[in-house]
Amino acid sequence: MKKHSPEKMNRLEKIFGGNAQTIALEHLLENRGKITYLSGIAEGSGLSHSTVTRVIELLLEKGIVKEIDISKQTRTFTLNEDNRTTKLLIGFYEDLVQPRDVAKTR
Repeated sequence: MKKHSPEKMNRLEKIFGGNAQTIALEHLLENRGKITYLSGIAEGSGLSHSTVTRVIELLLEKGIVKEIDISKQTRTFTLNEDNRTTKLLIGFYEDLVQPRDVAKTR
């Protein structure tokens, strides 16, 4: 796994540490609504293809990611935005990216 300097760490990495699942998940959150493939996640996240293959299975098992059947030769994925956990993660991530003024929401 590629090591990041502190100034290049992703938002989720700064909170939860630099494990591969967190890095892959943040890449998927940043590309929400898009369909991607294993190599695209690897390239965009800086993780190896084999690492992405391993962590994507964990995200699939949890229902956070879903596999899209486009081609028999290429596995493609997207966030499962119907999943309750995914919805919570999206809201949490959006708050990290664009913090709301809590006083205004009360």
